Amino acid sequence: MSATPHAHAHVLDNPARASLTGPHAHFAERRGRVLRYPADVSPWLALPDDPDADDWADVAALAGPGKEIALPGFGGEIPAGWEITFRGEGVQFVDDGLAAAPDPEAVRLGPADVPEMLDLVERTRPGPFLPRTVELGTYLGIRRNGALVAMAGERLHPPGWTEISAVCTDATVRGQGLATRLTLAVAHGIRARGETPFLHTGADNTTAVRLYESLGFRLRRRTRFLAARVPEQPGRLEDGRVVAVG
Repeated sequence: MSATPHAHAHVLDNPARASLTGPHAHFAERRGRVLRYPADVSPWLALPDDPDADDWADVAALAGPGKEIALPGFGGEIPAGWEITFRGEGVQFVDDGLAAAPDPEAVRLGPADVPEMLDLVERTRPGPFLPRTVELGTYLGIRRNGALVAMAGERLHPPGWTEISAVCTDATVRGQGLATRLTLAVAHGIRARGETPFLHTGADNTTAVRLYESLGFRLRRRTRFLAARVPEQPGRLEDGRVVAVG
């Protein structure tokens, strides 16, 4: 059953959609009521709060047969024939007294740094980071002997809020507080724009949860991370259902 229309009362309840209809509208690829980021920017796809069969048909058309889509925060039903490829429980934290401050060692990262950023992400697995993800906002890094060893940056951007993401530290420098410093530095830049930092992490990532709570983040809500694969066979709408064509 679809969610009740307008059930989401806060932009952070559907942050990808709020971003793509707000500050990140220039990234939005749209079909009907469905929005997504370009595939090389972010895997996130944004459904309306009350998706129906027409919306799922638009998802399939927008993504393409056999493609995997990421549906952050979606708690509804996936159509029959779609394969769920990932499901996880998450938590959403918001700034509740961060000691945000710039960091003298942090440097701004840009397109020229993307190969190193992708390499660091591959080693540390903080979550999705793609060749153009750096375009979503400010990314800061710390280098040691010229090598990028830690970074953090901005991802989703609902009106009035900015998500801190891609917080990662190379194994050789862990325990030095670099992730904390970069998180607070990114948060400082967000606050300087008059916005509020927020972030997501896995509900079972107790180390990250303890760190964020100690920094001054407050748990706002529990959420879900979900990914699904569009059926290989294209679909059409029949009697309110998406059915296979062939």
